[in-house]
Amino acid sequence: MGDFDGLVALVTGGGSGIGRSTAELLSGRGARVAVLDLAANGLPEEMLFVRTDVTDDRSVRDAVAAVVAHFGGIDVVVNNAGIGAQGDVTAATDDEWLTVFDVNVVGMARVARACLPHLRDSRSAAIVNTGSIAGTAGLPQRAVYSASKGAVHALTRALAADHIREGIRVNAVAPGTADTPWVRRLLDSAPDPAGELAALEARQPHGRLVKAEEIAAAIAYLAGPASGSTTGTVLAVDGGMDALRLRPRG
Repeated sequence: MGDFDGLVALVTGGGSGIGRSTAELLSGRGARVAVLDLAANGLPEEMLFVRTDVTDDRSVRDAVAAVVAHFGGIDVVVNNAGIGAQGDVTAATDDEWLTVFDVNVVGMARVARACLPHLRDSRSAAIVNTGSIAGTAGLPQRAVYSASKGAVHALTRALAADHIREGIRVNAVAPGTADTPWVRRLLDSAPDPAGELAALEARQPHGRLVKAEEIAAAIAYLAGPASGSTTGTVLAVDGGMDALRLRPRG
């Protein structure tokens, strides 16, 4: 018996990285899982894939309707779809600001809005949003991305306040720099990939990139019935980066 037996979980951005690890973990723990993404290759056949553009309200609503038609309802929503951005505030165009916020923030709002009627009918309703260390710590060359993830944290708490009396819990995870396809692409494009990797690892107190599987485990905790008294929380999964202040090695 799994702790997600009988529950339906919807995971946006579930085709790769953190979302893929989360979808696989929830499925392994008994959930019936729907992956909403622009593409997803090699998913287990028991998972439902629905091609979805979170910047398009009709696409989101149609995808949610397809999940409900297939599984009969929705209990857990993992709002993981997102995009990155590099550069300081002078480097970002207005179009880049709008694009990143449309995916990372408004996209989550669209998904939550479409799922709320079904979550209200659930016996164990939960939303988990993927935030970031960038939402709380000032990181260089991440102005647009950081602003969007700060908004995700604020949106998480607002949703939690609005829907707690409907039995819907809303939390977020805030990963540190994680070993994901996006980060690997950044490393590959760096002038010195090995040096850049070493720098990213060194700024996290535990000395390495965060694993996607570790973030998935935190998401599963927040989404699961055992965390029924946890809502409005942003859970750091960052190797201590946000909270710890270590002395340099002597």
